[in-house]
Amino acid sequence: MLNRRTVLATGAIAVPLSTPLGALAQGRKDAVTLAMTLEPPGLDPTAGAASAIAEIVQYNIFETLTKINADGTVAPLLAESWEVSPDLKTYTFKLRRGVKFQNGEPFNANTVKFAFDRAGGEKSTNKDKRTFAGLTTQVVDDYTVVLLNKEIDPDLLFVLGQATSIIVEPKSVDTNATKPVGTGPYQLQAWNKGSSVVLTAWDGYRDAKAIKIKRATFRFIADPAAQVAALLAGDVDAFPRVTPRSVAQFKANPKFQVVVSGSRAKTILAMNNAKKPLDDVRVRRAIAAAIDRKAVIEGAGDGYGAPIGSHYVPGAFGYVDTTGINPFDIEKSKRLLAEAGIKTPLELTLTLPPPPYARQGGEVIAAQLAKVGIIAKIQNVEWAQWLSGTYGNKNYDLTIISHVEPFDLGNFAKPDYYWGYNSPKFNDLFNQIKNSARPADRARLLGEAQRLLANESVHGFLYSNQWITVANKNLKGLWKDMPVFVNDISALSWT
Repeated sequence: MLNRRTVLATGAIAVPLSTPLGALAQGRKDAVTLAMTLEPPGLDPTAGAASAIAEIVQYNIFETLTKINADGTVAPLLAESWEVSPDLKTYTFKLRRGVKFQNGEPFNANTVKFAFDRAGGEKSTNKDKRTFAGLTTQVVDDYTVVLLNKEIDPDLLFVLGQATSIIVEPKSVDTNATKPVGTGPYQLQAWNKGSSVVLTAWDGYRDAKAIKIKRATFRFIADPAAQVAALLAGDVDAFPRVTPRSVAQFKANPKFQVVVSGSRAKTILAMNNAKKPLDDVRVRRAIAAAIDRKAVIEGAGDGYGAPIGSHYVPGAFGYVDTTGINPFDIEKSKRLLAEAGIKTPLELTLTLPPPPYARQGGEVIAAQLAKVGIIAKIQNVEWAQWLSGTYGNKNYDLTIISHVEPFDLGNFAKPDYYWGYNSPKFNDLFNQIKNSARPADRARLLGEAQRLLANESVHGFLYSNQWITVANKNLKGLWKDMPVFVNDISALSWT
């Protein structure tokens, strides 16, 4: 992982600030350099939860049956078409013909069955294992596959377009983390650990002639100041989800385009519900009441974000406004701590991964908690440490993290999830949501689930992110909104 730094030092040759961006682009009309805040721990999205994996490989190296578009709609990808049964439990897919994997093996219904059986199998490390465990995959012929779902899931076609649903080739699955093999338009050329990943267009792709970008370099730049410097220097052509700092200067510069994207991301102050005293709802409510969401949005996201009161975002189906359930109220926070028998100062660890929203937001929240007698001891960790210690081993009290998946309410029904939340009432509600065929019933139940999570103050629900992309004005095809974290290189081109 990159360390925090104030100068750009990623192994590349620095370009003088005076170099015109247009001149740089002239010699590389078929190449692009993108930047990311975090480096992924591997390149197999079925083996890890880090969203940075999909940012590189999804739709570029690996493909899925369906494809999620920037507006959140679902389109065919490896599946040409599908039919859904009236009871919403049987999906019949017609697969695309003439597709092969980058190792020469054919894509067909058997590979789909292998991928989904593996994703739901006993040894699966797929973070959506529960979804796939509920699916039965039947091969009808080489290009027809049927999925039988134990539950009704109106979002299944969307889920099948996410990175956890990639179709993998059986002979290469064990090495996909470092040598990914997919059916997509790009293949891995190099991974320079700590610096960059380079993808090149694959000549064997079924529509290789339509791919305009032949080489894509992903550079990892964690420090906000270095992110700005890289863009200004022309070292980077586009920085999706860049730090919001200095957006004004890019908006005022005619060499750049600035895209403000909506998202389904939920940034939360996650609480370890299984640890004392956070297992007491009064303590969790006290923490929520001590937080001024608007101040956090200013400090963590430079004002880009919408307050949320539960694990759901404005605009999503069934959304209800729950921000009034746990409003900012310092005196109420102090009363709740006293009712819970908490002697202040109460010391809790606040574990912060590298993204600027977490580090900057952590400083704001620590200051707010201090006003009610809670001492948040900040522990800055690298991404790999957060994944292993916080997410994997549940070794934390509080942490700030953005959950970017659109449909992840089901995580609250997983008692072994890193939050340590176990509510029979929520489990029953979520089961009803999954099995409600009528949209009106589902919307009502979703509202009940949101209110339950807010009333139980499972977390300090902070805001829904607005992501900023800064790019060279001549780069076309960037996503306007980001329902999922991907960088679809095949959609890019230079004017």
